[in-house]
Amino acid sequence: MQKLRLVRTEVLAGLVVALALIPEALSFSVLAGVDPRVGLFTSFTMAVTAGLLGGRPAMVSGAAGATALVIAPLVASHGMQYLIATVLLAGAMQLALGLLGIGKLMRFIPRSVMVGFVNSLCILIFAAQVPHLVEHGVTTAAIAALGIALMVLVPRLTRVVPAPLVTVVGLAVLVWATGAAVPQLSGEGELPDSLPGLMLPDVPLTAETLKIIAPYALAVALVGLMESLLTAKLVDDLTDTRSSKTREALGQGGANLVTGLFGGMGGCAMIGQTMVNVKEAGARTRISSVMAGVWLLLLVVGLGETVGRIPMAALAAVMVVVSVTTFDWRSIAPSTLRRMPRSETAVMLVTVAVVVATENLAIGVIAGVIVALMLFARRVAHLAGLARHVDDDQVVYRVTGELFFASSNDLYSQFSYTADPDRVVIDLSDAHVWDASTVAVLDSIEAKYARLGKQVEIRGLNDASAGMHRRLSGQLGVD
Repeated sequence: MQKLRLVRTEVLAGLVVALALIPEALSFSVLAGVDPRVGLFTSFTMAVTAGLLGGRPAMVSGAAGATALVIAPLVASHGMQYLIATVLLAGAMQLALGLLGIGKLMRFIPRSVMVGFVNSLCILIFAAQVPHLVEHGVTTAAIAALGIALMVLVPRLTRVVPAPLVTVVGLAVLVWATGAAVPQLSGEGELPDSLPGLMLPDVPLTAETLKIIAPYALAVALVGLMESLLTAKLVDDLTDTRSSKTREALGQGGANLVTGLFGGMGGCAMIGQTMVNVKEAGARTRISSVMAGVWLLLLVVGLGETVGRIPMAALAAVMVVVSVTTFDWRSIAPSTLRRMPRSETAVMLVTVAVVVATENLAIGVIAGVIVALMLFARRVAHLAGLARHVDDDQVVYRVTGELFFASSNDLYSQFSYTADPDRVVIDLSDAHVWDASTVAVLDSIEAKYARLGKQVEIRGLNDASAGMHRRLSGQLGVD
């Protein structure tokens, strides 16, 4: 009985996600400059293939805005055939990156960047729904308000049927029964009436072709992996489970290869639809991810006319509630801001600002990571210390802390070269040498004392620091 209940939840969750995928796929097709049917078939192949091969159960993949932004210039300049070749190459690159262990790089994404990633995406999702809510008259706004109310109230009454499904079906029936003139899904683009077929790109197999598609393919591969792995990490946190990031990278590569063979535009994990699946519909397994693709194909090919009558306000209401409930409100609460280090808040705000300004998650995350690294280096740089102690005929400088390019460059100016006696000891017992910059600084200090006829002894190096100093000292061009 419990297994039957699980299967029912997963299958219904897939149906809800499929309904949420349709308008996104259509709008991203327009953004990329391809036929709307290309986006729908892409969401089908990505959802099914990544659902089967990926490392994060219940995560949903499809035609995504991040990849659509990358490929739009290529489609405009070289057409659909070059796009297909690009998607195939991007899939191969993702497989290679997965085998190289790119998933392990997730450990270098700070929490503040993750929070900014989630919050910025929620802002983008909410902003995308606003035109559907306010630009089509009072009736549309009223239907949307009713949809938001249903999304909030239905889970409090029952969880047997997902609230988004009740909302979409209920409002569709209401619009049909009342004959209300509101924008419908069919107005977003043409729905397909046949299945996609296998194809290979009709492009010259030359170095010139590779020169054209390689930069776009690399961008699609990196953007897709970044968004997918970040979404997988978010689902890990929400479900208190772990997933294989390496398998997810390989699964995304396989999904893009399959998508390219069916003439798709490429894609990656979709955080909005994933949140619908996990948070609102309660899905936890691969069944929901695969069924999202299956339901999508059945709905647009077999029931296209009926699905086309779904009011856009109903789908917008679902996504509004998803964005509001997914947003990390605690991250901007006054009590949190007072306790949180300013650097952490700054990283989160930079990530949000860049993503919202560029509408590109990858650029925002990269900007956030760079700012986080800069602020971390600045903090660590101040942890290095220098104490001077004169003992009879020698002076001992005791250096403490982590020595790398940011912290060691200031050391050179902190020595009293002319005032020191002829024997100088630099004690590094409580320090660690991390890079060549520090070795170069130590060489410069020794060289300056030597010009004054003074002798320098460096002592107390731990094994790792001594090994680096031994390899590089005198080899860095310091006079």
